[in-house]
Amino acid sequence: MSKFCFAQQTTVKGRVSDAATGQPLLKCSVFFLNTHTGTSTDSLGKFTLTGNGTFSKIVISAIGYQSLTRNIVPGTQNKLDLKLGKSTTQLKEVAISARRRYRNKGNPAVELIRQVIAHKDDNRPQSANYVQYDQYERIGLTLFSIPPPLVNNFLFKPYKFMLDTAADGKLSAEVYLAEKKYKQYSRRDPEKSISVLQAQKESNIIKFVDTAGVNIYVNRIYGDKIDIYENNIFIIRNQLLSPIADHAPDFYKFFIKDTIRTAKDTMVELSFTPRNKTDLLFEGHLMVSLNGSYAVTACELNVNNQININFLRNLNVNLDFQKQANGRYFLVKSDAKADFGILKNKGFGVKGERTIYYSNYLVDKPLAPTFYQGKDEQVLPDFNQADSSYWAMGRPDTLSQTDARFYHKVGRLENMKSFKRATWLATTFTGGFADAGAFQFDLGQLAAYSPLEGLRLGLGGRTTPKFNKTIYLEGYVAEGTRDHQFKHQATAYYSFNNTPQYRYPNNYLKLTQKYDIGLPGDDQAGRNFHTPVSSFQTGSSRYYFYTHIVRIDYVKEYDNHFSFDIGFYNRNQSAAGTLKYTLNDLQQTVVNHITSSVLSVSLRYAPHEQIYQNNFGRNTIKYKYPIFTLVYNQGIKDVFNSTNNYSSITASITKRFYLSQLGRMDFTLTSGEILGKVPYPLLNVSAANQSVVYEPDAYNQMHYLEFVNDHYAGLNITQNFNGFFLNKVPLIKYLKWREYLTFKVLYGGLRAENNPALSSNLYNFPAPAASGSGTYALGNTPYTEAGVGIGNIFKVLRIDGIERFTYLDHPGISKYGVKFTVNIDL
Repeated sequence: MSKFCFAQQTTVKGRVSDAATGQPLLKCSVFFLNTHTGTSTDSLGKFTLTGNGTFSKIVISAIGYQSLTRNIVPGTQNKLDLKLGKSTTQLKEVAISARRRYRNKGNPAVELIRQVIAHKDDNRPQSANYVQYDQYERIGLTLFSIPPPLVNNFLFKPYKFMLDTAADGKLSAEVYLAEKKYKQYSRRDPEKSISVLQAQKESNIIKFVDTAGVNIYVNRIYGDKIDIYENNIFIIRNQLLSPIADHAPDFYKFFIKDTIRTAKDTMVELSFTPRNKTDLLFEGHLMVSLNGSYAVTACELNVNNQININFLRNLNVNLDFQKQANGRYFLVKSDAKADFGILKNKGFGVKGERTIYYSNYLVDKPLAPTFYQGKDEQVLPDFNQADSSYWAMGRPDTLSQTDARFYHKVGRLENMKSFKRATWLATTFTGGFADAGAFQFDLGQLAAYSPLEGLRLGLGGRTTPKFNKTIYLEGYVAEGTRDHQFKHQATAYYSFNNTPQYRYPNNYLKLTQKYDIGLPGDDQAGRNFHTPVSSFQTGSSRYYFYTHIVRIDYVKEYDNHFSFDIGFYNRNQSAAGTLKYTLNDLQQTVVNHITSSVLSVSLRYAPHEQIYQNNFGRNTIKYKYPIFTLVYNQGIKDVFNSTNNYSSITASITKRFYLSQLGRMDFTLTSGEILGKVPYPLLNVSAANQSVVYEPDAYNQMHYLEFVNDHYAGLNITQNFNGFFLNKVPLIKYLKWREYLTFKVLYGGLRAENNPALSSNLYNFPAPAASGSGTYALGNTPYTEAGVGIGNIFKVLRIDGIERFTYLDHPGISKYGVKFTVNIDL
């Protein structure tokens, strides 16, 4: 038993109301005097505060009200009925008439905000040369308003012990809880931040998304670090403009509400509201110090129900600041809560809360210079070994009864066989893999369709760490009802760090043998057309090829998200469908296949990359940091029947730009060059898309195999305005549609030595025919296309209208097209 179990426990339960009206007060802060142990009142004004210790006083405070200190009996349970009076020092001379038109000019509230904005850099902790502090964070997810028919279902009966009853009588169930303790260090010049994870404790009952995946995703939703001094606050996977952003008075209305005098400072309370309620803006209150620093001392951020964020019912962020020894106000507590549901105002939903405490600030106390040479993110060796006594001492507050019980409930739940079966079904449905312990079946390989293959039936799978933690195997088999070709892939991984190939970071040797069908340009678009939705095509192109490839790779990924892949492969490619390989000789000799042996080196660097991963795969979460890739290939003649010597190099930069109220822009710049004489199958085949589904990395009005080049440069821009313009259109704004603009341009060309019309011993380009538009090299005119899209239709559908501007004389092409995308997003 923990030695802390015998400490005296003081509990205070009560209700806080307005002394004048008797109405309950929401979001009042209730703390034990001279501690960080506290809580806040709910919508009924009720609170429960518990702490291990002999506390004798509590402090109750709320913006716009006089603080109240009450005596309590230490070591016992106390019950109080508390009434707060309005602050008596109001600025009556600046009262705003509702009938007077709002203006920035001459508005004392705006003048005060401009002072806050002017002093932002001085009030950041980062203004000091060196800062270090302790950080405790807690994240929880709860399902609430669980429907009675579900609770009363016989299938749910064994799990009723997981339920809790809320104050309104509705049933809820916590599904995820995580606690972490960090030590944070920062240096201003040269800029450096170091985060040391000291301890971590997590429980998760939604096992079809593993704990690492939940933690990253929840952090993205509830704000990794909410900094009021930043121009934009990243929360709910969007950028919301801070009320003290540089241009905040252009987007917000500000009003002075009150002045509050304390023993330490005099502060002004301001309220703010969006000028346009559908924009990504907050509404709420600010407390600003009048000691000359114009620092924010408290902040409440909310959103209204008209904001263009899907499924969001409520968002509330409270930031508390405390005066430090250097006279500056530093953040000591951040509490972000958000509720989501299919129905806007009622019914089943998901509620999350992320609470962070910051304490023990040390300013301008540098450590040894060698310390700041360490990794940005560090983890203590025994970070997950902390026991209950460590957490009892380490928490700056006390767990609620619901949270405290959750850890024990999860232990009981995980031992239930019925829960394991239910988790298996959920995992199979969401991940596309059926887990059989040491083996997982890939359900994505079951069925697809293409004109060449007909109905494609297949079966795939892979091993898991339960089979072997060093050796991993995966593969599939498939066959079409029309082409009767047996396709297959077999891959073996030898992991040097006992990590599956779908987890980060990797360090493995991989051997692959594969025979399958492909589309020209697939390697450029990075797509898999063996899916049911990709079976629907526009146009009549039937250019395909069969590829047999044997490949060996060594892949190494580092903690800083630099990685490399050194490989060698031998590829035999034969034309299929209406595609033919013919030499440009007098006889028009048909070539059955082309073979190449290639040494490949790939480099990738993704600084500050965040990865969402679960038990089946991983995906990079797009963020503001760029991703760089560089690939060099060296073709080697006469090795394993290879027919060509050549070199190729490709490079790309991908970055997302967040543009505050104008949404976000995804930007990709690519370039490449091939040195040497090669037939067109070995040239760069531009990534085309004739599927009805919009492909962000392909040219959506280009036909397959329409353009080949030995040097090229491309630019791809997608602008998501996130509803900024449509939000202001009467009636349309209630639909919460979102606007997209896309622009793609490709420059390139073909040297004479690789042009079959000018050089011998090459393959003829496919000629225009009913089955395709033919193949061409780009000339002096670039290929360009642009599109306008409307997204978030019924919250899931995006429709893009696309116009092609150049090379309109090519047979069979269409100047205009329509593509669809189905995606659920906040």
